[in-house]
Amino acid sequence: MFLFRKPKPPEAEAETSVEPSAEPEAVDSAAVEPEVWRVPAAEPSVESAPPAPAPAESAPAAEPSSPAELDETPGDLAAGLQKSRGGFMSRLRGILKSGPAAADWDSVEELLIGGDVGGALSAEVVERARARKDAPTAEAAVRDELAALLIPSDPRWRPVPAGPDQPAVLLIVGVNGTGKTTTIGKLAHRYRAEGSSVLLAAADTFRAAAIDQLRIWSDRSGCQFVAHAPGADPAAVVYDAIDAAVARHVDIVIADTAGRLHTKSNLMDELAKMRRVIDRRLPGAAPEVLFVLDATTGQNGLAQARVFHETVGLTGIVLTKLDSTAKGGIVFAIEDALHVPVRFVGVGEKLGDLIPFDPAAFVGALFA
Repeated sequence: MFLFRKPKPPEAEAETSVEPSAEPEAVDSAAVEPEVWRVPAAEPSVESAPPAPAPAESAPAAEPSSPAELDETPGDLAAGLQKSRGGFMSRLRGILKSGPAAADWDSVEELLIGGDVGGALSAEVVERARARKDAPTAEAAVRDELAALLIPSDPRWRPVPAGPDQPAVLLIVGVNGTGKTTTIGKLAHRYRAEGSSVLLAAADTFRAAAIDQLRIWSDRSGCQFVAHAPGADPAAVVYDAIDAAVARHVDIVIADTAGRLHTKSNLMDELAKMRRVIDRRLPGAAPEVLFVLDATTGQNGLAQARVFHETVGLTGIVLTKLDSTAKGGIVFAIEDALHVPVRFVGVGEKLGDLIPFDPAAFVGALFA
């Protein structure tokens, strides 16, 4: 059954039970019972999910408790790109001081490849920049060609509700180690600060630690929370989370998913099933599917994103750890390859360091 808890005052709390909804293609619904928690941020602990044997991929939960992570100061894109600007971009600009006719274009192509722009795309950028007659310098020609690769996007973007009295749904996907759960926590904090109600769905049921970690973020951001026991069907968690969100008029549902490898076909099939569950529970909905990509993985991360895109249809990219790489060219590569916009970039550990992606500001910061 669902267990609802109102946040304040504590003496007014009451439990209400509601029968879980039956989902058409879901799940081993008899195996576990879903739970919904809404706990005040100040409360030191939360109710635990029903006990179950630890799954194979279990790992200790990393609590987001360092002072840096809890700092809400807005992130600085220019500071976050310092390594890229001082790395391949510094060498690139040194070569591009001359006019297009005199530039060492072979070296330009090599530097773009080294900056994770990709081989074929680097060759195309160089060819087009070299042929430009309107650019005063080779640097201006390359800068304009790189900027043209980025998809125009509004930094004020927000997920769109499925319909009247229905929530917007964000399905967060990616592999382990990319900062996926931390990204969910930062997104939840952002939307709560903007005045939206948020529900987090712990659909990464393959790791008990993932459920605990997401619960911690739920407490810190004041979000509602839906979880099953470890090992439960992830699609059932998503279905029950949407049910709870509709019943309680929640604005945004953010669903965590297992940090699956793109080569594990059974896990990718489960991800596709979650997408179908959303489509059936909210007919006509257009859920956002955000892929969390670690910028330090470069072209390997792009290969992962391709498979996810083929399976579930990505609608956006969250690029994390951009401050930790000297190869910021992966932004151009992934948007050109997938035709999917980068929605957010992570430029540090603070809560405020997950910032909306502004293509013009990004190019400007690289060439500053």
